[in-house]
Amino acid sequence: MQQLQKVDADTLLFEPLEKPSFVVDSLIPTGLSLFCGSQKIGKSWLMLKLCLCVSQGIPLWDMTTLEGDVLYLCLEDTFCRIQDRLFRLTDEASGRLHFAVASCKLSDGLIVQLEDYLKAHPQSRLIVIDTLQKIRTASKDSAYANDYGDISLLKDFADRHSLSVVVVHHIRKQNDSDVFNKVSGTTGLTGSADATFVLEKESRASDTAKLFVTGRDTPYQEFTLRFRDFSWGLVKRQTQEQLAAAEIPPVLFRVVSFMQDRTEWSGTATELLEVMGENGELSTVITKWLNQYRSTFLYQNGIQYDYQRKYNGRKIILARCGGRLSENSDNLT
Repeated sequence: MQQLQKVDADTLLFEPLEKPSFVVDSLIPTGLSLFCGSQKIGKSWLMLKLCLCVSQGIPLWDMTTLEGDVLYLCLEDTFCRIQDRLFRLTDEASGRLHFAVASCKLSDGLIVQLEDYLKAHPQSRLIVIDTLQKIRTASKDSAYANDYGDISLLKDFADRHSLSVVVVHHIRKQNDSDVFNKVSGTTGLTGSADATFVLEKESRASDTAKLFVTGRDTPYQEFTLRFRDFSWGLVKRQTQEQLAAAEIPPVLFRVVSFMQDRTEWSGTATELLEVMGENGELSTVITKWLNQYRSTFLYQNGIQYDYQRKYNGRKIILARCGGRLSENSDNLT
């Protein structure tokens, strides 16, 4: 029986280990990624753009790529259709980008085919499989076991060769506040993948879409894309920190500015808004917002929030972090 491969905490704490690498900087890691979207939304156009960029070592939007050989399994297309897309997308293409329109199934030799391809192209960085359904076979196992088993085979292959495998997949036609819950199949798919991407339009006729990204080593991000001249272009990129900041009520940023040259301040919500020159209508919500963001946004910006109940209402107490609140807050001005 093979023994467990283990490491002690002291070794992990002090031994330098290689950080996860990315084929597209901060976006597509080495390992297994799922790229999901509804049918005919433009997934294949984006995958072809990705493949062209990596094979030529040119940036994808504003992100650098790791140049190398690329294999694109276009299993729902023909060479003629791929050629037509290349005509529309580029005037130059690299001999490092390779296409195939047929392959074995996962259970019938696909991994062996991919291993043979790598022997001929050892500098490969990226393999795109379009689509997952074309390489799967019917199974008597449970849906979860089948999903987990298929993805695990591809992930093991990607990890062993330190390259990125991107698998194109579909989403379900259902409403859900979490777009990643729309990925067709069970959590065995998304749970096994290193990163998951969901491309979604507000309407079929729209030329803009949102690309949602999450992963083990890939920080959560949202991209706004526009489809023009047969190519997805970047309109806006928002990181998790930027998205979180966008949810913070703007008046709290002005509270931070208000406290920059003050050590302490105390008064009612109405008095705070008045001295800040704000709209008095916010008096009904600003106390709630101060409390909601006291341990996150306010604390991160060096402000301590508290309040005291008085016979005539609540009294807001603000102080710079590191200072000590006055023992008699009624004397604060």
